[in-house]
Amino acid sequence: MVKALMYFALGTAISFILRRITGSPVDFWVEFYIASAFGIGWGLAYFVDHPEWPLPKKMGISFIGIVFLVVLGLIFFNFETAVPSIIKFSTVFVAYYMIASFRESKSLRY
Repeated sequence: MVKALMYFALGTAISFILRRITGSPVDFWVEFYIASAFGIGWGLAYFVDHPEWPLPKKMGISFIGIVFLVVLGLIFFNFETAVPSIIKFSTVFVAYYMIASFRESKSLRY
């Protein structure tokens, strides 16, 4: 759990810094929200990376992450801000498992 939180924090920080350097900065909180979608995706992907866990459990936890992002996005921002965060979360989640699929253990954790 500690490593998953570390991945979340590190992923959020890196994404936030890269978004601020490479793009035209918009509102701080919008940037932070979209960067945290990257961090949540990376942290949750690491958290559910247990080969012994069944796929429905992994997908259920990732769905909870998506619902969490949508609810936060709709409460504090608008629909146009919430949708890109879901896309970023999903992209990171899928990329994590695509990279893991190249390993013999099918996991980046072990």
